[in-house]
Amino acid sequence: MLSHIPSLRALRAARRAYGFLPWESFGRVEQRRALAGCVPNADQIDFIELNRLGAWDPAEGEPLHLLVQDASARRHRKPLECHVVASSLPAGALMRIGPGVFACAPAFAALLYSRDRSLGEVLTLLMELLGTYSLPEEATVPISWGGVWPDGRSREDVEQARYHCDPAVTMADLKAMARWAKSSRYAVFREAVRIATPGSASPGETVMFGMLGAPMRHGGFGCGSLPKGGMLLNHRLDFDADAVLMASGMPYAICDAYIPAAKTDVEYNGCGHELENARIHDGQRNNGIKGMGVTVLVINRDQMRDIVALEAIAKAICRAAGKQFRYRFNGYRKMQEKWLNQLRMGVGLPPV
Repeated sequence: MLSHIPSLRALRAARRAYGFLPWESFGRVEQRRALAGCVPNADQIDFIELNRLGAWDPAEGEPLHLLVQDASARRHRKPLECHVVASSLPAGALMRIGPGVFACAPAFAALLYSRDRSLGEVLTLLMELLGTYSLPEEATVPISWGGVWPDGRSREDVEQARYHCDPAVTMADLKAMARWAKSSRYAVFREAVRIATPGSASPGETVMFGMLGAPMRHGGFGCGSLPKGGMLLNHRLDFDADAVLMASGMPYAICDAYIPAAKTDVEYNGCGHELENARIHDGQRNNGIKGMGVTVLVINRDQMRDIVALEAIAKAICRAAGKQFRYRFNGYRKMQEKWLNQLRMGVGLPPV
């Protein structure tokens, strides 16, 4: 019964390999039976199969975390580390990932991951699970240990690998898990669920939403609380006839972050947008978006490290939405720097 880091590692491996999460869910009765039957024995565990499933790599030094029903089922032998869940598991907490192999479902895995972690780290994980991208499984341990991924990287012009896939979890799943997790130990998870939104397509977009969309009390700029839906990630904007002509025949555009109240599209430009073909495509789609009366703001990688630049963009968005941008507390700049670095840590980027 895989839990904690191994369950997240296996989840990322499955999303990368299949483009969706092929695991099998089951009900409360089967959950209790599966958990009752989990009495781990290191000599009987097929570590080769776990490695094939992407759940564990002995070279990384991370223990094989497992769930057991009670303390009597714990086994204190490396590399095993057994965890007991004191109360009954919520519905949909476990999934079958292979014959005789079970793992925490995405929402429950994120809940366990949230223990003793910052809000920014937990939010980036939720955005990945809700989004249409997955980091590779080998990124899991370095990021969970607070490191930079790929290991040792310091240059900002290196694009992190990611894989397009279907979302692994829904907001309904996360909200149900947040209602179950009433303990103060899971306060960070509950707050991350309140901030998170679906639709992110890359770690860069996740960090962008975290800065522009999160409440000011955490270090964000509060645009996620604007009326008419806040910030809609990867929102489809259908063009009218004139906009189609302006876009050289494109019938619609996918906006990285569309703010309906401000009629503004915020685009994050990573490495891929610097290629000539990408620049031509971006110019045509931006013409179509402007033809719909929507303002296009572009944030590049350098600006995603510049809090003053991000603040100016947030002010422009609020003005366009007819809202006043004002801080109601002191020390906001230090809070913003801390928040930005929490978000960057959550996706394996070095601090600024």
